[in-house]
Amino acid sequence: MAIVCATDFSELADRAATAAAALAARAGQPLWLVHVMSKDTLRALGEEVLQPMVERALAEEAERLRERGAEVRTAVLAGPLHDVLPQFAEQQHAWALVTGAPSREVPFMGTGGTLDRLAQRTSWPLLVVRDAVPFEAWAAGQRPLKVLLGVDRSTPTEAAEAWLQQLRQLGPMTLIAGHVFWPADEYERLGLPKPMGFMQLTPELQRALENEVAELVRPLRPDEPVQVRLEPALGRAADHLVELAEREGVDLLVVGTHHRRGVSRLWSVSHHAPRLAPMSVAVVPATAAPPVAEAPLPSFRRVLAATDFSEVANRAIPYAFAAVRPGGTVYLVHVGEPSLSEEQQRTLTQRLLELVPREAAREGKQGVPEVITGKDAADVLLRAAERFDADLVVIGSQGRGRLARVVLGSVAEKVMRESRRPALVVRPPDTLS
Repeated sequence: MAIVCATDFSELADRAATAAAALAARAGQPLWLVHVMSKDTLRALGEEVLQPMVERALAEEAERLRERGAEVRTAVLAGPLHDVLPQFAEQQHAWALVTGAPSREVPFMGTGGTLDRLAQRTSWPLLVVRDAVPFEAWAAGQRPLKVLLGVDRSTPTEAAEAWLQQLRQLGPMTLIAGHVFWPADEYERLGLPKPMGFMQLTPELQRALENEVAELVRPLRPDEPVQVRLEPALGRAADHLVELAEREGVDLLVVGTHHRRGVSRLWSVSHHAPRLAPMSVAVVPATAAPPVAEAPLPSFRRVLAATDFSEVANRAIPYAFAAVRPGGTVYLVHVGEPSLSEEQQRTLTQRLLELVPREAAREGKQGVPEVITGKDAADVLLRAAERFDADLVVIGSQGRGRLARVVLGSVAEKVMRESRRPALVVRPPDTLS
């Protein structure tokens, strides 16, 4: 493992190198200080003239960084920076690729600039440094590093969390989880009533989103709560996330990336944040997530079990209680007709409670009955799973053939097809042959 820092010997590059040296010293990892020369420059000036000049400049910069406690190695590369630098980082199994912030306005929306091309090509976390002072103070143990993590339910966020977990092991960190969202979409996803105001945030929505974001970043702070900041948005999400990071006064903004290409980059948070943010930005690609064999085993804290009180559906409930961890909650959900009376709802609630396995209480597993009304049972269940932030959805289904699926299993099929949460379908034994 190593840290790779690109330099063109500018003031911005010096800041990046200083921050990289602080990280390397704190991590006890070597720092590779790299200068990339274009082949056109080499041809114009001559390798015999340019190479010694670059090597001398690298040696001087390396000596400055060694005085800060870093083990520094140097390398001179030739070719397009966005090609050769990621290749070099891969050869060194880099923990991070560090560069300075853009020194001038880049082309339209940043598309096609050097930083943009580098971010698109590298499979390693890219740290764009604007100010080295916070990293130096953190490395010296003078104060925590204040970090804002852009959070959503995605693989890039998981990769960013894994990278931050490693950074947190190096020194104290003040972590804020920031979530940018479009209120109308969230009311629809969670099945909550929409207020009159288009950007209005109801207490129900705020509570649901805060709980969801807190759960997403729980691995970073298993023993203490994380500060959660919600940012209702219209327009480009990157602008809102950068504004949030600026209001919070963070040292580092961390976002994940899918490596979007083409026109889709114009709306990409990871594409715009390094250009717009006044603070340092780390962009972590989804490919940097730990391999499956090293990933922690999932723990189901909240499971949704759906039933229409049929024998097939009820058979799924013990599976839900088996899956949830001790101390966890199983939401027993029944979807009723919109015309249900209060008395009917009380009766159905009692029937749900009677389905809780006796062993559940001994293991500290709680069953929470939920009677929800709606015309489309599958849609109601999907929204309930989002609202309860379920780690797993369990549902019973009859048959495997086309007719059985249409007549008896259409709800289970739609839930399996459209659920954003892991889903388990339980079939009766006589349908498995």
